[in-house]
Amino acid sequence: QVQLVESGGGLVQAGGSLRLSCAASGRTFSYYTMGWFRQAPGKEREFVTAISWNSGSTAYADSVKGRFTISRDNAKTTVYLQMNSLKPEDTAVYYCAARRGPVVAGSLPSDFGSWGQGTQVTVSS
Repeated sequence: QVQLVESGGGLVQAGGSLRLSCAASGRTFSYYTMGWFRQAPGKEREFVTAISWNSGSTAYADSVKGRFTISRDNAKTTVYLQMNSLKPEDTAVYYCAARRGPVVAGSLPSDFGSWGQGTQVTVSS
């Protein structure tokens, strides 16, 4: 298990940018595929993006392709989500997650075993 803490959420106008961070504890961070999910009010938690242990593989939901970028720094045990050209429909609680296994586009929340507490992102129109 790895413990995850997200930060960087906030309120931004449409078209703006935010950078989320997820700090992980534990010496085995580099063994994990890391992902970001989001959950809007009244909706199910959905896959946003994921990155492999060595950053060699990434996957994105179609709704964020070309606007969001996931990256990681294993030395700092941190994963990032750079969000550009934000839209009101990006408003959600964003969760960082970890799994032992490959990057799979469209992963389900049940595919990930460790979760952060979430950080709110609100995009105003």
